[in-house]
Amino acid sequence: MNKVIEFIQQPWPWWVSGPLIAYIMFSLLYFGKGFGLSTNFKTVCNILGADKFSDFFKFDWRDQIWNLVFVTGTIIGGFLAAHYLTPSQVVAISPSTIADLKAIGVANPGASYEPEMFNAENVWSLRSMIFLLAGGFFVGFGTRYANGCTSGHAISGLSNLQKWSLVAVVGFFIGGLTMTHLIMPYLMKL
Repeated sequence: MNKVIEFIQQPWPWWVSGPLIAYIMFSLLYFGKGFGLSTNFKTVCNILGADKFSDFFKFDWRDQIWNLVFVTGTIIGGFLAAHYLTPSQVVAISPSTIADLKAIGVANPGASYEPEMFNAENVWSLRSMIFLLAGGFFVGFGTRYANGCTSGHAISGLSNLQKWSLVAVVGFFIGGLTMTHLIMPYLMKL
């Protein structure tokens, strides 16, 4: 039994997870579905009555039940993996990355999956709340402006050979690199 638990606790290799993602994408294409997590926010808003205030939310939310089940499974799976399938919260990152993170003010990089500025002791600080609110705004605005999220464009859109998904993914990478190398070091020193 211990061997099974040790096997489950290891990351899946690319040659297992990659074909599984491809299988899911081909299945979605076959059934005429598109994948994206941000669609769930639109669906939940519709369920809560936002269609009475905006035509953007006027659609039959029942067509998106499969996506709500998926995101629910993602949340449950993440909880189970974090609490029962992860032998250690220590993150294996390279020494150069640890040095870079320490240089911008991260005290214990790799000590856990949860960044220290958002752990239970620090999450209610003014700095963390500003980061969370501003980050949430930019992610929400960007998702709506790009007409989809990173998973929708990078996995589903590129699988469908949509040129605007390619443009969006290139933009995501440029934004991520800009944030990582230019903006985040400055913000961490505030």
